Amino acid sequence: MAYLALSFAGTWLWLFVAYGVMGLSALNPLLQLPAFCVPGIAAFVVRRWVTREGFADAGLRLRLKTSWRYYLLAWFGPLVIAAVTVALAAALGVWRPDLSPLDEIADGVPGWAAVLGLTLAMPLLTPLYWGEEFGWTSYLRPRLFGGRTAPSMIVTGLIWASWHFPLAFIGYVEFPHLLLGLLVWTLSFQCQEVILAWLFIRSGTIWTASLAHAGNNMVLFLLTGQLLDSGDDGLGTVAVTALTTIPLAGISLWIARRPLRPVALSMS
Repeated sequence: MAYLALSFAGTWLWLFVAYGVMGLSALNPLLQLPAFCVPGIAAFVVRRWVTREGFADAGLRLRLKTSWRYYLLAWFGPLVIAAVTVALAAALGVWRPDLSPLDEIADGVPGWAAVLGLTLAMPLLTPLYWGEEFGWTSYLRPRLFGGRTAPSMIVTGLIWASWHFPLAFIGYVEFPHLLLGLLVWTLSFQCQEVILAWLFIRSGTIWTASLAHAGNNMVLFLLTGQLLDSGDDGLGTVAVTALTTIPLAGISLWIARRPLRPVALSMS
């Protein structure tokens, strides 16, 4: 309870101050970075001073030698999922294949170069997303339901989604139909958490989940939004999120049907 209280109160209070008092845009990094670091700070405070349990099971080691396969999945998986999403949109007849919107990601930069740059930047951006993963996936998830995989993943995903809800009211994401948008958004977070938790459990390091989280934000959702929701005939945020959730749900179901063998965690 201490962790949840610190995470929600700290983040939501900061959003109120930054957006409502200081007038910062929800897209301003000065608003985003402190907010998204709060879960990690809360987990550190609880581990260090509340429960005094330490960090042995936090998955802080990189484990590059033993977990390189999971790093590759985390690094290139979001790009593959983005490709599957737009292919699905084309197959359903809701999108006419056109990659030209990618040229608009960065002024004067060809679309292919922008995609390459975003992919290469993911490892550099990973520390920015570590705070959330250190909080939700490394700390909270293993402590729910005794760490039992399915219920802990489901409830963590629901909690993580609800923690984001204020962002839908301050311009970070805009849903024309708010309740439907929040429902689809929640399903997306739920599927993402299953994949992120799987990466953490299988690799034994929180850095794989942090890398994948960076890819979800900076590659998967950025590219699908750019391609499917640009121009007057864009599909809209809800439809794009729903389409992106389909391959994420497929991966989640694949994970659910397979035995999950965790890696022993240790700081040593």
